Parts: sequence; structure tokens; C-alpha cells
Amino acid sequence: MKLAVVGATGLVGQEVLAVLNERHVEFDELYLVASARSIGKEIEFKGKKYKVIGLEEAVGIAPDIAIFSAGGGTSLEWAPKFAEAGTTVIDNSSAWRMSPDHKLIVPEINGKSLENNDRIIANPNCSTIQMVLALAPLHEAFGIKRIVVSTYQSVTGTGKAAVDQMMNERAGKEGEKVYPHTIDLNVLPHIDVFLDNGYTKEEMKMVNETKKILNDNSVSVTATAVRLPVMGGHSEAVNVEFHKDFTLEEVYRLLNEMPGVEIQDDVANNVYPMPLNAHRKDEVFVGRLRRDESQPNTLNMWIVADNLRKGAATNAVQIAEFLMANKLVY
Repeated sequence: MKLAVVGATGLVGQEVLAVLNERHVEFDELYLVASARSIGKEIEFKGKKYKVIGLEEAVGIAPDIAIFSAGGGTSLEWAPKFAEAGTTVIDNSSAWRMSPDHKLIVPEINGKSLENNDRIIANPNCSTIQMVLALAPLHEAFGIKRIVVSTYQSVTGTGKAAVDQMMNERAGKEGEKVYPHTIDLNVLPHIDVFLDNGYTKEEMKMVNETKKILNDNSVSVTATAVRLPVMGGHSEAVNVEFHKDFTLEEVYRLLNEMPGVEIQDDVANNVYPMPLNAHRKDEVFVGRLRRDESQPNTLNMWIVADNLRKGAATNAVQIAEFLMANKLVY
């Protein structure tokens, strides 16, 4: 089993390596791949030093699996080249997510749809992953009619430069700015680019990807995506209207039974999900569960997850594990 991590020097690439280590994923050969400026750099993994190689060399090696975390442009150019060489690509960018010819996978929800001829597999947007993981069992039981979601997203979702901007502002230092405004002690209702309909690309990702993962275009979704000066994970206030009525007892039971979901909901003791506590954890945490008293069949939820883990690296590694366990790569 030859495994490549493309974009190994970035925030998500580094997290992929951490998850591979923690989950004891078995492989015979590991190749760390990055852009030309990083070729030759050394990265330590499990006590062994690996030299970073370039994309051209990596394609020639023809790894069995390549986990891409190198941006949409790189994925569009290089994922097909890896696929032609026989590699199964698991891509963290948005490049292939809405392609009708490629599957958008959260293993706990739709992993069983994967086949051995799926050579490019899309990893969903971080905000979408945590929301659909919590909603999937409820959709199966009660049928989702409409979702209204507001996100509270960590600066880590933008990358290291965004973290540096926030920390520089906090320390009163000048430095590179990746946001159009100050982020420290501020809130930006602006993630990714604005589209012609007035929504941002991030908001429309949540709309479109949710329908694709749940395999149900009848589900209505509207989103407002907001960047906050926090670390550790993304938070979401989700209001979901169902076709069927429900009891909170049923909701708790279904969420408790869903792999990868953990309920933290004890308001009497101030227990609810927070990014500070989700940091470096793989679970999606759900709390503040309560009926919407303004209309029937509607639930309010608070959902938190580490966007670099289940929102990116962990989900990608879980897809790789699923492929290996089901002998879909060879």
C-alpha cells in the first residue's frame, strides 16, 4: 500500500499526518508531496524523516491512494493525472464536489456508495460535514423540509496566514492581511467570494453539498457563513424543519446512535459544545437541543467540530480507511 499526502506542508496536510498516526493507519510506503518551493524539505513522521517530493515525481510513483489538500487549482490539474496512473485521489478542495461524475463522501452517511472505479473522491466542505453528520439520522427518521444555518467559523479555516493575521493584530504587530478587515475582536459575515445572488461561495457550498450528500434535492437550505476570531473549530446554529413530528427523546436516541456524533447537552451545568473543547478531536459535538416554539416540527441545534479534523483531515483519512477495508484500492 503506497500512500501519498499532497499538500503535506499545509495546515490540513499536517493534520492528515497527525490523524494517520493517531488512527494507526497501515501502509507500506509514504510519500509527502508539496509545491516546488517545498521540494527537499524534511518532515518527520513516526520518528522517520521524509523528504518532500514534487507532484511530477509523485505521479510517476503511482501511489494507491493520494490525499489531496493543496487547493482547487492543483486538484483540477493534477488529480486526473494521478487517477490516470491508477491512484485513488481523495480531494479536500471544492474542485470536484459538485461534479455529477464524482462522489461527495462522508463515510458514516454514504461511504457504501463507493466503488473501485471511483478514482477521484471529493471531501465535502468542513461546515457541511459537521452539519450533515448530525442531520443524517434525523432526516432518515423525520424527513427534512428546510434548514436555516448560521455558522461561526474559526480562522483556521482560512489557513496559517489567517491565524498569523489574528495573532499579529492581537499583539499589535504589522503583518500580512488575508481578510479585508481586522479579524481580532471582530466578526466578518464574509467567507469566500460573493456571488451574483448576494450569498457567498461558502454559503452556497453548504446549500448544494447538503442536498448531494443526503441525496435529496427537495431539502431546502439557506445559510449565513460568518468568520470569528476563534481557534479550535467551527460552530453552527441550525434550525431544521421536518415533515414529521418528533420528540426530543427520539432526537437524543438517534444522535446517540450515530457514529461520530457526541451529545453535550446539560445546560443546568453549563455543558454545551464549544470550539475550545472540540479542538483536536474527531467527533461532531451537538447540544442546545430544543424545539422551535414558533412553528411545528422544527428543532434548534448547536453543532461544533474541529474544522481541520472531521471537517477535513479526519474525514479524508476515514475515506481512505473505508477504501482499504473494503478492498476498493489495490
